[in-house]
Order: sequence, then C-alpha cells, then structure tokens
Amino acid sequence: MALTRVGLAGLAVMGQNLALNIAEKGFPISVYNRTASKVDETVQRAKAEGNLPLYGFHDPASFVNSIQKPRVVIMLVKAGAPVDQTIATLAAHLEQGDCIIDGGNEWYENTERREKAMEERGLLYLGMGVSGGEEGARNGPSLMPGGSFEAYKYIEDILLKVAAQVPDSGPCVTYVGKGGSGNFVKMVHNGIEYGDMQLIAEAYDVLKSVGKLTNSELQQVFSEWNKGELLSFLIEITADIFGIKDDQGDGYLVDKVLDKTGMKGTGKWTVQQAAELSVAAPTIEASLDSRFLSGLKDERVEASKIFQGDYSTGLPVDKAQLIEDVRQALYASKICSYAQGMNIIKAKSSEKGWGLNLGELARIWKGGCIIRAIFLDRIKKAYDRNSDLANLLVDPEFAQEIMDRQAAWRRVVCLAINNGVSTPGMSASLAYFDSYRRDRLPANLVQAQRDYFGAHTYERVDMPGSFHTEWFKTARSNSQN
Repeated sequence: MALTRVGLAGLAVMGQNLALNIAEKGFPISVYNRTASKVDETVQRAKAEGNLPLYGFHDPASFVNSIQKPRVVIMLVKAGAPVDQTIATLAAHLEQGDCIIDGGNEWYENTERREKAMEERGLLYLGMGVSGGEEGARNGPSLMPGGSFEAYKYIEDILLKVAAQVPDSGPCVTYVGKGGSGNFVKMVHNGIEYGDMQLIAEAYDVLKSVGKLTNSELQQVFSEWNKGELLSFLIEITADIFGIKDDQGDGYLVDKVLDKTGMKGTGKWTVQQAAELSVAAPTIEASLDSRFLSGLKDERVEASKIFQGDYSTGLPVDKAQLIEDVRQALYASKICSYAQGMNIIKAKSSEKGWGLNLGELARIWKGGCIIRAIFLDRIKKAYDRNSDLANLLVDPEFAQEIMDRQAAWRRVVCLAINNGVSTPGMSASLAYFDSYRRDRLPANLVQAQRDYFGAHTYERVDMPGSFHTEWFKTARSNSQN
C-alpha cells in the first residue's frame, strides 16, 4: 500500500465523519482507534460510501508508519487525560518534524502546554476547533486551527477542501493564531451558541405561553423567520423540531422532551473567561444560569406547587403583532450576545498578543458550524469597516438596527414579565444595551459605598486625582448640626 496523506486517531462519531470527509475529498487517510471494532466499522463505512481511500490500523506503530512524512495525525478524542494518553501513544512512533492536531473541545491552556512539550521533542502541534456536529464533520465543518503556523501549512490544502464552502466567501477555515487561540475561539463560539439557543427558547416560550401558538403555528413562524434576517442553522432546525410528531404516542415530540438541559463545559469556561478578563457577557451568563436552573427539575416541580396561580395578565394578545415583536426582540438580543462573544475574544487576543482577526472569524462561522447565520456576514462587514471597533453595538449599521427594534424588544420583555414568563437572555441583552448606551450609570453610588466601608477611594468627574472621604464622620457630624 502507498503511504497515506494524513492520519486520524479517535473514531467516535465526529472522528469517523471527519475521516470520511477527508477521504471523500481525495486525500488517502489512515485511521486508528484503541477499540478495534471502531476501526473496522469506519473501513466498512468508507467502502459503502463510495470505496473511499481510507485504511484502518489496529496498532499505533503500523498506523503512524503508514503516513507519508512529515506525518500529520489528527486526534478526535475526549478532552483532558485521554488527549495526553493518545499523544503519548502516538509520539512514541513519531519523528522530528511530524505533527499532531487536536480536533477536540480542549481547554486552551492544555493546548499551549502540549505545544511546548511537543516542541521540546521536535514535534509540531495544533489545537483545532471543529464545529458543525456530526453532519458538519462529514460534509463540511467550520475549522479553527491555532498553534504552529508551520504545522498549519502542512495540512492547509486538506483543510481548505474539507471545510464548509460558502459561495461568496470561500472555505470556512483560517489560521486563527498562535498558541491555544484556535481552542479559545471555538470555546467562545460555543458560548455564543449557548446564548443563541437560550434566546430562541425564550422566543418560543413567549409565543407559546403568552401568544398561545400551536406547534404547527410555531413551525410556520420559524420557517418564515428563516427566510429573512434570522436565517440560520439554529432557526432552521427549530422549525423542523416543531413539525415532528411523537412516534411513541399522541401529539408532538417536542412536548415530550424533558425540560432539563445538558452541557459539556465550554459555556461555563466562556463565562469564567469573561469574568477573568473583566468583560461583561450577561446574555451568555444568563444562558448558562438557565441551564443550571433547568437541572433543578424536581425542585421546580415542588416550587410550582407553592407558587400556584395564574400569572398571566389575561389581556388579549394581537398574535400577528406579538410574532413580529418577538422576531425583532430576538434579533436585537442576538446582536448583544455576539457582541459579548467578540469582546471576550478581543480581550484575550490583546492579553496574549494573538492578533486575532475578528472579521475573519465571523467569515469562517458563516458555514458548517452550529451558529452559522446570514447575520455573520453583517458582523464580518462591520469589522471590515473598522477592525478596532470597540463593540458591535456602535457599528453604524448595527446601531441603527438596534434603535429600530428597541421598542418591540421592550414590549416583549415587559409582556413576558407581566405574564410571569422568564426571559433571562432577552432581559440581560436589553440591560446590557441600556447600560452601554448611558453616559452615566449609578456606579458613582457603588463607588461611594466602597469608599465609605473600605476606604477604596474614588475619582471625581470635575477634577483629576484619587479621593477618600470620611463618610461616617461627615454623616454623623451633619446629623448633629
């Protein structure tokens, strides 16, 4: 057998699909998995899906030696210890100049540690975010490689063909930057995804709980929304979900799904990083808190018995007006969520000296990934107009769009509150906008309180310098006069 162009280790769903995608694009690929049956299964799929040039190996030495030099091996294994174990297994057979690429959702500092360790052994290392789920991996994901630029050049020709292709902007892959930047960008992508999903769920809740829309009406609404400015993968799949009948009983499947959301950790990491970087990300935080609260199913059932009652206003609702208002509120809230995500990336890039190109990141998210949306083209153009944009909200086009939609946005949040329907994501987005647009916030009082009890000092609006006041003494002396 001739040597293959690339290797892939780790043949769970994502690994299998990415390997088949690479083979289908004409690059002969070697595959390996600790469990031999997964190797055989992948080889069978390659045969069934068009006799693709994919070759299976049951031991690491044969696998590594089947790849042409300099060897490139992509790993798709669970983050953490399994990655270190796989690296150890592969590195024993690799030679100087060979390259390992981690395609999992890894914590960026782990990638930086591994890149350094591999460099000491003469090996190159990339941490590459892969987004798009199993369908994206098979047919074209969004790829976010970061780390060794030399390693990226080894495999650039493969990635350019394997990535999702968007007609007006090309393959959804770019060299993100140094160190763990690829993993960091993928992590924030997932945080934005949390925000997006939460906002869509709130739109659904308001339309169903206040507007009393049926599932078939909801399917129609979301299908219609997917033809305009909200056109996106998540809106499209949401419309599909509302149309699926339950095959185990009567009614629609969505109503039988337990209201308890799972998570794998990238949303939590995003919120932690936002806090570390002192970047406000209330929409993403609200989506994470909502997942935590959803997990308290038993407690919520008990609480619903204590707080019984009809929380609706009972006032008539104009369905058509509500649908249009919710559409506008969802769009405005999404702008805030993406603005927060981009600000986290920008702050980290500045801290680490990565020099990340935010417009280019918006471009590679236009296809293949979970948050792909027509809206990302607008974001790319905003950063093309001004690469130093302080916040997406102040881009002239987005600023106008927010202003045009804020009346509908406020109506939806007020309506939800008055009807006892929680909209934490939309409310947080609106509060973010309302805080950001004000030239004076009540933070002056908070700072005065901090100086009162902790002598933390404060600045003044009318003169430079740092000041401290004996608030307690002054207050007591005033009360005695």
